[in-house]
Amino acid sequence: MVKEWVMNQDDFERFLAWLDPDRDKAGKKYEEIRRRLIKMFESRGCMEAEEMTDDTFDRVVRKVPEIIDSYFGDPALYCYGVGRNVRLERYRKPPTPMPMPLPDPWDVREPPFACLDRCLKKLKPDDQRVALLYYTGDGRAKIEQRQKLAEELGGSNALRIRMHRIRVTLRACIDDCLKEKGQ
Repeated sequence: MVKEWVMNQDDFERFLAWLDPDRDKAGKKYEEIRRRLIKMFESRGCMEAEEMTDDTFDRVVRKVPEIIDSYFGDPALYCYGVGRNVRLERYRKPPTPMPMPLPDPWDVREPPFACLDRCLKKLKPDDQRVALLYYTGDGRAKIEQRQKLAEELGGSNALRIRMHRIRVTLRACIDDCLKEKGQ
């Protein structure tokens, strides 16, 4: 098991000395870098700007012993580069999914569909089966399903007439149902 790194006072002192040998200047520089990192994260729409800034400083402070002798240039630029990587890593991870709200019952959310369900149940079982099979499937499967139904009913004209009668019955039932519900 890998032991998690925790920053201590010596680590932070080493980091401040890397920022500037004068402790007061180093403290001011630290505050300026912190303020700019937070502003950078916020300007890019990060909701956890302060948390990401702390993460950035943890990473930089952990790395200082390795780079203190070899890094030349402004330490603030190094911090901003690490901050950029923190932001990229954070948003590369898939977001935590929000719990799905419970769906409303049909009759609350979609009265016409609730009426359709009710009216389909009122059809004769054979008409109900024909209507459901007629509208089942997509693309080629739908075409083949309708061809089978047409053969079963005695031709495509018979299927058209049957579906017309079913639609007329459903339309009247749905209109009555919606009137009852005040739609």
